[in-house]
Amino acid sequence: MNETRTSLEIIAPTVEEAIRRGAEELGLPQETFEVEVLDKGGKGLFGLGSRQARVRLTVRAGEAPSTAEAPEPAAEMAADLGEEESDEEALRVTRDTVQELLQRMGVEAEIHAAWGEPDAPGKIRPLHVDINGDDLSLLIGRRGETLSALQYITRLIVGKELRRPISVLIDVEGYRARREQQLRRLARRMASQAVETSRTMTLEPMPAYERRIIHLELRDDPNVDTLSVGEGRHRKVTIIPRR
Repeated sequence: MNETRTSLEIIAPTVEEAIRRGAEELGLPQETFEVEVLDKGGKGLFGLGSRQARVRLTVRAGEAPSTAEAPEPAAEMAADLGEEESDEEALRVTRDTVQELLQRMGVEAEIHAAWGEPDAPGKIRPLHVDINGDDLSLLIGRRGETLSALQYITRLIVGKELRRPISVLIDVEGYRARREQQLRRLARRMASQAVETSRTMTLEPMPAYERRIIHLELRDDPNVDTLSVGEGRHRKVTIIPRR
């Protein structure tokens, strides 16, 4: 007589991580189920083209914990732990990705990653990465273009590795923080000029994240509206006085 067998497929960065997650989800020690490796996974250049590992865990029905053995508080605790582990994994993957990119560029630096707070309700939390070291100006580039490229490719690789959208904000030696303060002051100054002269003020072309700072700084100003105009690298912000 065949016994009913329960199977569970898990996807994770490595086979070992997939097995560990499966054991936690099943609530059973690893020796109580069989492991079938469906895909060992692999890592491509810079993490692009990488595949996550996929395993199937099969356990006899008699080994499975009954619902009576899993009270609701324990389930909620497990969900909280799973979320914490997911956050820690995102931090680890992001740090490793930035470290690999810098190594390939021949740059030595300290990397610190931490979760930030969303800037608006419904927005995903940003993951902040701070890079510090000696003479890192090459990572910033003209008007922060190199930094923006580094941030873009990091977000691409990390999102692909985690298989979910993620917001990554990279700063080098406080450059973005200083630049943000400059842009906020610029936004206020140009808004005042727009109101005083009753004329639309057009700022210089900026990357998307800098234009966003201008828009956010002035979004609650009752005297002006802001609008992005132009195409591609020539896109800029206009500040329009309200009539």
